[in-house]
Amino acid sequence: MCEGLCGDRIRSLKRVKILYCLLLSLSAIVFAPGKQGIVEADGRPNVLFIAIDDLRPALGCYGDRVAITPNIDRLARRGTVFERAYCQQAVCGPSRLSLMTGRRPDTTRVWDLKTHFREALPNVVSLPQHFRKHGYSTRSIGKIYHGSGRPSRDTPSWSQAAIHAEVRDPAVRYASVENLKGKGLKRAAAESADVTDNVYIDGIVCDASRVALKELKKGARPFFLAVGFRKPHLPFCAPKKYWELYSREAIPLPASISHPEGAPELAVRSWRELEGYSDIPADGQISEEKIQELRHGYYACISYVDALLGNLLKELRILDLEENTVICLWGDHGYHLGEQGLWTKANNYELSTRVPLIFAVPGQQNPGSSTDALVELVDIYPTLVDACGLEPAPGMEGTSLMPLLTKPKRPWKAAVFSQYPRSYMGHRHSGRGDIMGYAVRTRNYRYVQWRDWKTGSILARELYDQRLDPSEMHNIAGVKGQAGVVDRLEKILAGGWRALPSVNGR
Repeated sequence: MCEGLCGDRIRSLKRVKILYCLLLSLSAIVFAPGKQGIVEADGRPNVLFIAIDDLRPALGCYGDRVAITPNIDRLARRGTVFERAYCQQAVCGPSRLSLMTGRRPDTTRVWDLKTHFREALPNVVSLPQHFRKHGYSTRSIGKIYHGSGRPSRDTPSWSQAAIHAEVRDPAVRYASVENLKGKGLKRAAAESADVTDNVYIDGIVCDASRVALKELKKGARPFFLAVGFRKPHLPFCAPKKYWELYSREAIPLPASISHPEGAPELAVRSWRELEGYSDIPADGQISEEKIQELRHGYYACISYVDALLGNLLKELRILDLEENTVICLWGDHGYHLGEQGLWTKANNYELSTRVPLIFAVPGQQNPGSSTDALVELVDIYPTLVDACGLEPAPGMEGTSLMPLLTKPKRPWKAAVFSQYPRSYMGHRHSGRGDIMGYAVRTRNYRYVQWRDWKTGSILARELYDQRLDPSEMHNIAGVKGQAGVVDRLEKILAGGWRALPSVNGR
């Protein structure tokens, strides 16, 4: 009798073993990455999604000779640097919401800082929400959506409530006695304080993110961890040791402090973000000494964030997560530091629309590579989905960049698109504004049309030749001999991103 029972048990165990192996095989098929994904078939990679506010490509890996950014540069050596990446609208909220939905501003209907993307697209699936639907644990620490009010929050995106998404407390924005005694949100525009890294909000975000990594390591599911650093956004406050990395005299002044010749007022209107700080004149006329201080502060903040990123990546290594984590680092838009007579962002120029973008995907074929292909922030969503082997999300208005990781020099998009609204009255717009400046950037040119929103009539044009005028100081739209170029670029702009030849399969 025992012999019969034992035989039955053995046969039962064999059936369980066969079933277990079958389930493992099925899971490998279900969770294996798509054609462009680069991970092992027995599991999906994690995602570390790093946003850096107001960061132009002032990084060592982008050839900036001033910037001290060893940790971002080290990340670049593991991945791919996108030399010509552009945002869709050069201001925080619209840019981030475009990226997070994979749709352009005229689709999200978000052109200002007050509108939540679910007002126009209530059922849209955001980037982290797509990962959540595919079994990921999704978390947000710091500034990922816009940093204040209702647009800073989106419950469907996250497995747990976002933390440090909205920070208005002066005690984590400033550290000096003088500034802490001040009033209002905007006090001094720059501060060097002899404090530890975690006195300011970005240090707090870094510490919370390291704790989150430890927690996520213990989980059974892959994770999508979004970490949003606020610096180098104004005010330029960073611990003193990062200011001391730089000699102020060695930081060059802006190459040009006047507006571009022939530029319409719509193009060079100040958004008046800097002018709101207590040490900045209301008329925006800044002394050379203050310009030097602000440029110094911007670089100090970049090095501060670089150090925090280094701590975060070190934690990833210690936890043995590095080899199965896709890392995406991006800036939400570029930044002016006095060039072209402009400060901060909120325009269609190269300095405000060009952004840093780095992907590091485990097992990629060309680590340490760079590409000068024209790409956009709206491409990030489909790229991460592709890299992790998830089914494509519907409604994408960008293109997966994974083929560029394999072949960085391959042919790619012929143009990328940005836009910026203006009001007829006032320095800031609300909603879509009265006038929309639509910009197209090709390899050699930037062309902009300023259109009345209601009538569609063109109020002004701009054309800049990047080969002869990389600083965009001469608007040649009306110059004799440029009519053919303007006509060709108008057709590209009119056709928009949908009319560009497909890059898939190239």
